[in-house]
Amino acid sequence: MKAFLLALKRIVLKHRIKLLVVLTLFLFWFFCLPKQLFKDPTSTVVTSSDNVLIGARIAHDGQWRFPQIDSIPERFKQSVLLFEDEYFYKHPGFNPISIFNAIKHNLTKDTRRGGSTITQQVIRMSRKNKRRTYFEKCIEIFMATRLELRYSKEDILKLYATYTPYGGNVVGLETASWRYFGIPAQELSWGQSATLAVLPNAPSLIFPGRNEQLLLKKRNRLLKKLWEENHIDETTYELAISEPLPQKPIALPNITPHLTERIKKEHQGKRIQTSIDRHLQYQANIVAEHHYQRLKSNEIHNLAILILDVETRKVLSYVGNSPSGKTHGNYVDIITKNRSTGSTLKPFLFASLMHEGQLLPNTLVKDIPTVINGYNPKNFNKKHSGAVPAGRALSRSLNVPAVRLLRQYGLQKFYNKLHKMNLKSINKPAGHYGLALILGGAESSLWDLTKTYASVASTLNYFESNSSTYRTNEFVEPSYLLNTKIDFGEQQFEAPVINAGAIYHTFKSLQEVNRPEGDENWQFFDSSKRIAWKTGTSFGFKDAWAVGVTPKYAIGVWAGNADGEGRPGLTGITAAAPILFDILDVLPNSGWFQQPFDDLTEMEICAQSGHLASTFCDNIKKELLPNNGTKSKQCPYHKQVFLDASKAFRVNSECYPLEDMIAKNWFTLPPVIEYYYATSNPNYRPLPTYLQGCSISEVQFMEFIYPKKNEEVLLPKDLGNNTTEIIFKLAHQQGESSVYWYLDETYIGTTENFHELIYQIKPGEYVLTVVDDEGNRIQQKLAVKLASEN
Repeated sequence: MKAFLLALKRIVLKHRIKLLVVLTLFLFWFFCLPKQLFKDPTSTVVTSSDNVLIGARIAHDGQWRFPQIDSIPERFKQSVLLFEDEYFYKHPGFNPISIFNAIKHNLTKDTRRGGSTITQQVIRMSRKNKRRTYFEKCIEIFMATRLELRYSKEDILKLYATYTPYGGNVVGLETASWRYFGIPAQELSWGQSATLAVLPNAPSLIFPGRNEQLLLKKRNRLLKKLWEENHIDETTYELAISEPLPQKPIALPNITPHLTERIKKEHQGKRIQTSIDRHLQYQANIVAEHHYQRLKSNEIHNLAILILDVETRKVLSYVGNSPSGKTHGNYVDIITKNRSTGSTLKPFLFASLMHEGQLLPNTLVKDIPTVINGYNPKNFNKKHSGAVPAGRALSRSLNVPAVRLLRQYGLQKFYNKLHKMNLKSINKPAGHYGLALILGGAESSLWDLTKTYASVASTLNYFESNSSTYRTNEFVEPSYLLNTKIDFGEQQFEAPVINAGAIYHTFKSLQEVNRPEGDENWQFFDSSKRIAWKTGTSFGFKDAWAVGVTPKYAIGVWAGNADGEGRPGLTGITAAAPILFDILDVLPNSGWFQQPFDDLTEMEICAQSGHLASTFCDNIKKELLPNNGTKSKQCPYHKQVFLDASKAFRVNSECYPLEDMIAKNWFTLPPVIEYYYATSNPNYRPLPTYLQGCSISEVQFMEFIYPKKNEEVLLPKDLGNNTTEIIFKLAHQQGESSVYWYLDETYIGTTENFHELIYQIKPGEYVLTVVDDEGNRIQQKLAVKLASEN
C-alpha cells in the first residue's frame, strides 16, 4: 500500500498540470448548469376538478407559457422522438453521428442542417437561442452531457415539451394544444401530435396562409414514417393525413374568469387544480346569462353566484359577475366584495335565541310599532301583525320582530357570535351598527355569507352522522384548491356556536316560502327539492340576496349594480331568489336534513302562543324541540277568567255570586298587541267586558300606541314655533268604549271605538292623560321638540 501511494504521488507530481486542467474542466462541467435551468415567467393556469383547463392568464412577459407539464402524451412522444431524435434514449446528450452528418451537409450544401439532440435543444432554449456557431454548439454539447446526468430522460422530455416555441407567443406543448386545437395535450390525435412535433422546426408556419403546404408535407412525412415503423397502422395513418391543419389560434377556455383572476393574484404563474365542477360551472354560467337578460330591463346589470360543497367546504361553482360588459363593471368580482347584508343575518339570531332557550320555533313575538332610542324599524310592507310566530317572522322576513329579538338577545352578544362564525367583514364595534345590524346595517360578502350558511348546515350534518358530536373549527374558510385538506378541528360534545336542535328548527322555518309580507307579485317556487333559504334586500334597493342550503350544497346569490345604484323592485325575492332556484334545479337532489333526536326533547306546547304550555292552555300539542327550550317561559297569554251565566260578561266576587260564575281559559293579548293582532286574525276573540258594577281596577285596558313611553315628538324644523298637528293613538281592550283625552289636565277631545285624536301642539313638555267611560286612567310624560333641537 505504501509503495502504491508513493507511485501515485510521483504520477500526480509529474502530471500535475494536466490533472489540474482535467479537474478544472470537471468542476466547470459539474457546475456549468444553473440551479434553475429556466427562469422564464409562466402563465397562471386553472383547471377544474377533473383537471381540464377552465381558465388561464398570460405570463407577465406576454407569452403564453404554461407551467411544466407532469407527463408527455405517448402519441406526441413517439412523434417528436421519430422526428427530432430517434436515439434519444441511447445517447449521452449528443449524437456524434448526427453531428458529423450535419457538418458534412453544411460544408457541401447551400442549406443548413442541425444535428442537435432534444437534450441539446433544451440547453439552447435555456440559453435564449443564442446565435448558432460551432463554438456555441460545443457549449451546448458540454452542457447537454451535464443535463443528462442531472435529469432523467423523461424529465428532459418534459422540459422540451414545456419550453419549445410554437409560433407567435405560444410556448410549450400544452399551450399549443389548447391554442391550436382547443383540447388538452393528452387528447391529441396522431395527426395533431405529428403537427405539433414538426412545428417547432419552423414555428412561423402555423399562421394561416403562410407555407401551409410545407407544414402539411412535413406532417405527412412524419405520419408516413410512423406507419412504416409500425407505430401506427394503415387505417390510423390514412385518417391522420386527412386531418386539417390548425388555422388561427383558438381562444383559451375562460369559464371562471373572476376565479381565474383571483388565482392569478394569489398563485401567479402556477398551475392550480381547483375544486370547480366543470359541468356545473357551465350550467351556472347559463343561468347567470339568462337572468342577466331578465334583470337588465330594469337596469340591474350585475349578479354573482357561489356554490359550495357543505361537507368538504370546497367551491363547486364561481360566477363572479354577469356578462354585462365593461361599461357596467363586469370585471368586478362581486363574490369577494362587501355589500349591505339585508336580512341575511336573521336566521343566525333566530337560531342563537333557540340555542340558549330564549325562544321556541313558534313562540309569538311582538310585531308592533317600535321606537328604540330613536330607531324606528319598519316592516317591508309598512304593516304590523301585533304578534306572529317566530318561525313565520323569520320565513316572512319581518323587520320589527327581528329588531326586538336582537334587543332581547343583546347586541354585543350577537355581534360576538357573528365573530365566532368567522364573519370577518363585520369588524367595527357593535355600537357602530346598532340594532340595524340585523336589517343590513353591516356589510359582508357573498363568500362570507355562503360559507357561514354552509358551516351551519355542516354543524347539523356532522352532529347527526358522528355520534352527536361537534367540531371545534366548523366555521372555517372554504377553499377552491382541490387537493388542500381543510382542518375542521377536534371533536367535542359541546356546540361551539349553535347546537344542532336550534339549527334544525331554523332550517325548518327557512324551508317555508320566505317573502316580504304583502308582496302581491310573488310567484311561488315549485320545486321538488327541499332547501332552507333566506332572502335579503338592502336599504335603498341596492342589494338583493338569496342564500340557501341543502344537506349537500350551499348556494349564494347576489344581484344589483356594482356601482351601488339602487333600482325599484331590486329585492331578494324578485331579483335573487329566481336565480337560486334555477341553480337548485340543476343540482342533484340531496334530500333533507336528518332530525337530531339527541338534541331534541318532547315538550308540551301551547298551540296558540307557541310557548311552553301553562295550566290555562286548552289546546296543547307535543313537539320535539331543542333541549334548551325547557328553559323558556310558559305561555303568558292564557289566563283563567270568570264569566256570568250567559258567558257574555266577565264578573268577580264583588258583583256576582261565586256559585254562578263560570271559569274559562282565555287567550288574550296586551292592548297594543291585540290592536294589530285582531285585524289580521279574524278568529281572535277579545275578552268580554265586565258586568256593570264590577270592579276592574286591577286590569290594564289601555295602552298608548303613539307616542310610546319616553318617545320624543319632533316637529319639522322649518315650522319654527308654529303649532303643527300630531296624531295621538291608543289601544283599548274594550271594543265599545269612549275615551277622554287631556293634556296637562286640559281636556282636548273624545274618541269612540277607534281611538286616534288629531291635535295642534307646540314644542314643550306635557303630561298626556286618558280616561275611559269606566274610569280607567293612564298617563305619561310627553316631550315635543323642534327637529333642530338636541
